Amino acid sequence: MASFSLSRTLLLVLSAVGSVSAGVDKWLSPQYKWTYQFPLPIPPVKAPSKTIINPVTGKNMLYYEVEIKEFKSQVYPDRGPATLWGYDGISPGPTFIVEKGTETVVRFINNARLANSVHLHGSYSRAPFDGWAEDITPPGWYKDYYYPNSQSARTLWYHDHAIDHTAENAYYGQAGAYILHDPSIEDPLNLPSGYGIHDIPLILSAKQYNPDGSLFSPEAETTSLYGDIIHVNGQPWPFLRVEPRKYRFRFLDASISRSFLLSLERDTKVGSKLSFDVIASDAGLLTAPQRVTELYLSMAERYEVVVDFGAYAGENITLKNAREVGADRDYPDSDKVMRFIVSPDPVDDPAQRSNGEWKINGVSFADVANRVLARPKRGTVEVWELENSSGGWTHPIHIHLVDFRVKKRVSGKRSVLPYEAQGLKDVVWLGPGETVTVEAHYAPWDGVYMFHCHNLIHEDHEMMAAFNVSVLQDLGYDETQYIDPMEERWRARKESVEAFEDGKIEERVKEMAGYRPYDKVAEVESVLEEYWETKTKAVTTTTTTAQVVPTSAGVIITTSFKTSTTSSSSSTKTSSTSTKKRD
Repeated sequence: MASFSLSRTLLLVLSAVGSVSAGVDKWLSPQYKWTYQFPLPIPPVKAPSKTIINPVTGKNMLYYEVEIKEFKSQVYPDRGPATLWGYDGISPGPTFIVEKGTETVVRFINNARLANSVHLHGSYSRAPFDGWAEDITPPGWYKDYYYPNSQSARTLWYHDHAIDHTAENAYYGQAGAYILHDPSIEDPLNLPSGYGIHDIPLILSAKQYNPDGSLFSPEAETTSLYGDIIHVNGQPWPFLRVEPRKYRFRFLDASISRSFLLSLERDTKVGSKLSFDVIASDAGLLTAPQRVTELYLSMAERYEVVVDFGAYAGENITLKNAREVGADRDYPDSDKVMRFIVSPDPVDDPAQRSNGEWKINGVSFADVANRVLARPKRGTVEVWELENSSGGWTHPIHIHLVDFRVKKRVSGKRSVLPYEAQGLKDVVWLGPGETVTVEAHYAPWDGVYMFHCHNLIHEDHEMMAAFNVSVLQDLGYDETQYIDPMEERWRARKESVEAFEDGKIEERVKEMAGYRPYDKVAEVESVLEEYWETKTKAVTTTTTTAQVVPTSAGVIITTSFKTSTTSSSSSTKTSSTSTKKRD
């Protein structure tokens, strides 16, 4: 079996940090005295700039423009504002709501201070539009990202992915929700609906502030920045007025290092935990709702829940976070998240009638020659075993392109949770010493994609690697223009007046559509299934490091990924691609 490891090379500065300790630390930021006093902000819906006819399919495509720019945020009422850089000058960025089957082109214009790269997390975008870390857009440039929007309905999110600066850019505001809606599936379920009314995104983050109210920078951090100020939709510890009825909440952990164990508590019954239903995970609706009293949520994970406030008219319900979650440090108010103030007035509810330098396998992302650690064949199913032996740390692992099933958890504090087992994921949280087995279908596209730890401090310190979904030469699809994420024709371009003229925009979008990156997905999947059914008849073990098993669905390759931890007083980079400043 192949060996795949998550390991950590300790820099000299880490030797002074010591082990992760339990207990509640003092405030790092100025004490925040306005808990539950400001309302929950709702990110606005992003409107398309143009509708353009796809010259191949004849269907409408939506074209958007998003400017990344500086803005001020008044976090502390009694101190100066914080300077942030966000999509359209807000954080979280505007929410995209797109109907399944409607392709989009989003032009991200970088007028911020650092280079950027945008990843639509949860989308099986082609490699050049997936946010490859080195595919950066410098300040004063723009890049057009082409998205398929043909997967199952789900809550995705878009965020920065630039090499060496992902944590910094995301922490300073570059993150937002992207909702893929499928009316044929979701509407008959009679779920709570109406964006910002009864269907509400709750984007969690944790930050740290300087004495003057400015944002503490994560630039010099090498392990984690847990943050002692908990934000929801950009506001520390907000409140939301709700009616005594059901609500759909879309949780996203956009923190760069903090994880959560969430629960709901009645102010009239402190210590009790209310039940709620988990209905969806990263890749969309579960096979059935899962009734729980707690929800684990790690960096980049998304879960959708339905909470029924019907029995709590006139009460306050507090969303709490547990102490000692994973390796996280606790602070005075890090056990609180937000408050729901339930109206005393009854309402008719239609929904009531429904049912260090961090490494992977000892290889850093800067090690260009060795960073492609896996080469799954297009259309195959692979079982990967991820083992976390990096001491007391936790790692949320994100695999680009695919949705996967969490099959098994061992050697940790928990087994596979019900809401993990009943849906598909694209992020899995590895607790200290834990081994997790995941199964993924590497389709429909070929090309080079990334997988990495979503503690963004770890990612920026090279805890990234790549996998290459191999081209099948005899499949009959020559699509080499999408294999290389650094293909020049798709790279960022310098801003110019001409590039933003209506005719030039339409010309560019139609040129991109003319390459037909997404319209043949159903055909490709059908051909892949037939291809592997034929190959399965004569399948043999292809290497000494992977077990190939024929199944009715095609081929499953089982690969073991072992982890180890090494330490040293220094580290060596082998590439000049790194742009992060180091003292």
